[in-house]
Amino acid sequence: MENLDLMVLRALHAWRVAGRRALLATVVRTWGSSPRPVGSILALCEDGALVGSVSGGCIEDDLIARYSSAHAAQAPVMSGIPGGPPAFLKYGVSADEAHRFGLPCGGTLELLLEYDPDPQRLAELLALLGSGRLVQRSVRLADGAVTLSAAPAAADLALDAQQLSNTFGPEYRMLLIGAGQLTEYLATMALFNGFAVTVCDPREEYRRSWSVPGARLVSGMPDDVVQSFQPDRRSCVVALTHDPKLDDLALLEALASDAFYVGGIGSRRNNEARRARMIGHFGQTSEGLARLRGPIGIYIASKTPPEIAVSVMAEILAVKNGVRLPRDVQVAQAKNERELAHNDPGAQVCATR
Repeated sequence: MENLDLMVLRALHAWRVAGRRALLATVVRTWGSSPRPVGSILALCEDGALVGSVSGGCIEDDLIARYSSAHAAQAPVMSGIPGGPPAFLKYGVSADEAHRFGLPCGGTLELLLEYDPDPQRLAELLALLGSGRLVQRSVRLADGAVTLSAAPAAADLALDAQQLSNTFGPEYRMLLIGAGQLTEYLATMALFNGFAVTVCDPREEYRRSWSVPGARLVSGMPDDVVQSFQPDRRSCVVALTHDPKLDDLALLEALASDAFYVGGIGSRRNNEARRARMIGHFGQTSEGLARLRGPIGIYIASKTPPEIAVSVMAEILAVKNGVRLPRDVQVAQAKNERELAHNDPGAQVCATR
């Protein structure tokens, strides 16, 4: 499954190229709790087809009803969504309305609705995103005119009296080293979280049994594949073979890149040995290995491949979303504290503080 924003933009472009009326809704403000963050987008076609989300569902139902009735001959002006220049629409102003639309207590959100976006500008945006560019899309509120410009870094949505600016990026990418069972679960989870997944394994016996549709499978040596993959700030690299000949060089190449997450599977002892090898044989330093994660994942006492995949995916998403994980959910720290409590029951209280 591709990045949700790209899915929305592709659907909107297809509808407009086909001559269909459609709108693009963007969450521009929230007050209190909100089901979806500022910057979330939704595309809605005149026939009621919808891609994306701005809430838990009730607001989407209302938008469909309003927009569909706007194009119905019997009620062209009753919907409150007539078309024209971009317009703001607010939900959850009162407690009763918040309850009606399924918003959390005190929740309010405001949308900007763009009617019939120019298909040519949508095509240009999709082409830029397809080439791996980070793009700022600015909408002039007076008439809906759109300008596209290169964005040096991801940025929060910006709104003033003249325009709205929202940053769109290419898909997040994940490169997995090794095509074993754990990789199948992790690749599946990454795909439905919007990552483009590439799996590298030079071992034919592992490639023969690979069975995750949607993930690209390559057979080169992992360090060469990392180089050709060219990890950037929207990429993560995870080594899962347990074989130092395959994992170590791939991880070293990844650490030299801008990948936001680089990690290798293995126990605390195996990860300590990996770091010692990299320092002793490859001239690395402790500072140079500071970004290398391992043991990977968050501590949930996982034992089976699917549980381990949940743990690893949770950590990757936390890092991607800028969440600083507390020490007590890190695998090594949690296991150390559990062992301390097991060996010295009197230390259990101290270990959990």
